[in-house]
Order: sequence, then C-alpha cells, then structure tokens
Amino acid sequence: MSAPRLTRPLVLEVPSRVEDGAGGFTAGWSARGTLWAEMRAGTGQARAGEALALGATPWTIVVRAAPMGSPRRPEAGQRFRDGARIFAIVTVAEADPGRAI
Repeated sequence: MSAPRLTRPLVLEVPSRVEDGAGGFTAGWSARGTLWAEMRAGTGQARAGEALALGATPWTIVVRAAPMGSPRRPEAGQRFRDGARIFAIVTVAEADPGRAI
C-alpha cells in the first residue's frame, strides 16, 4: 500500500451545545483543529426524491493516525469542513490495524 498524500487541510468539528440565554441550548459545531487529509471520491448515486432528484457521493478521507482518546482522532458523529463543504463522518476504520497506535 502506498503512503497517502495528505494535501488537503480539513477542519475537524465536533457537536456542541451552546446556551441560548433562555435556559435552553442550541445545537452547534465547534472546531477541534485542522487535519491534513487525502480525499477519494466514491461512485455517486442518484435517486428520485419526493419533489426532486437526490444525489450522494461517498468519500474516503484518510488522515494521519492518532492514539485512541486523542482529540485529533476523528469519531463517527463528527464532521470535516472544507470551506462551505461539509463531510459527515459515518464510520472510522484503521487503514493498517496491525500498526495501530
């Protein structure tokens, strides 16, 4: 396996709750840091929605390994931001589990 080309800076964001001033909370996102990544687009799919066509393209995003529990280690439920583009993190896997940190 060749080494990934980490050429794209992506901001790792985590869900956060912000007080709304009326005793409640508003859901939001907080930046955790910038990670350099390699991005590979998968095969797109199109399907008919109720009022319009919907399209989705899965992405594989590779970042440098980080130890378990590190704030630099992405987790499902977080997201990456590239300017106005947002990539939801659905699953996380080790590229080489035998060399996991």
